[in-house]
Amino acid sequence: MRGANESRVSEFLLLGLSKEPQQQHLLSVLFLTMYLATVLGNLLILLAIGVDSRLHVPMYFFLGNLSFTDICFSSTTVPKMLANHILGTQTISFSGCLTQMYFLFELADMDNFLLAVMAYDRFVAICHPLRYSTKMTQQLCALLVAGSWAIASLHALLHTLLMAQLSFCADSAIPHYFCDVTPLLKLSCSDTHLNEMMILTEGSLIMIAPFICILASYVLITCAVLRVPSTKGRWKAFSTCGSHLAVVSLFYGTIIAVYFNPLSSHSSEKDTAATVMYTVVTPMLNPFIYSLRNRDLKGALRKMMGRTRYS
Repeated sequence: MRGANESRVSEFLLLGLSKEPQQQHLLSVLFLTMYLATVLGNLLILLAIGVDSRLHVPMYFFLGNLSFTDICFSSTTVPKMLANHILGTQTISFSGCLTQMYFLFELADMDNFLLAVMAYDRFVAICHPLRYSTKMTQQLCALLVAGSWAIASLHALLHTLLMAQLSFCADSAIPHYFCDVTPLLKLSCSDTHLNEMMILTEGSLIMIAPFICILASYVLITCAVLRVPSTKGRWKAFSTCGSHLAVVSLFYGTIIAVYFNPLSSHSSEKDTAATVMYTVVTPMLNPFIYSLRNRDLKGALRKMMGRTRYS
């Protein structure tokens, strides 16, 4: 028999990023600005890739999928936070909370897989340029993306179903601006060892396997580039990969800091700051990182803007 303070909650309270109303207002304006920048920047990349036939190659196919994923990723958390602020409420239903957590897991996994696929694409392009067109076929690219979606969906479903089996105490206040797995586990009155074990084992495998693929790809790329006799050629190759490495470092650094530590070592302030980085800041920065360092993409964006002004 469970304790009297345990119940089947129907909703949670999202406490947000600050308890001070004035700070909460300023943070909402900041998040709205970042969200609009995220949506606009990633939409521009999607449009540029769609209208310019020169960008219909695997590298930009994967980049387009990353932009689409980043739009969805930010849309999973920020609009709900802004709506709660405007309406003066902090509630989210139990089913809404689990739905939000499901899409967060799925889209974070998709970012993870797409970064690994993009690293493999750069490896083939730099280390095996003569066989690039035969290796990176349209069928393989579509299969890599479809397989990533399938694995990400199953992984998210597993953790969502495990969370749905838990019971929660009368205190349903989440010290966060969205339903993340760590604060939810802290609120549970049930035994969460299975959930934690799955995060540290199956969840670690989902994150670490692509990360190892990325590291291996860039070790091989570095070895190949260092054999290039021309300094200009080496710089061009490293410059092409630099933007991808910047995104990888930011994404994995914050993910590891939030999820792959024992539950007892977490603090709400540090976790919130880290999750803001990978759920809001990274999706906003991706379009700028990739477009500012990519001549073909900048050319496509200028061409598209020129057509818009002419029309």
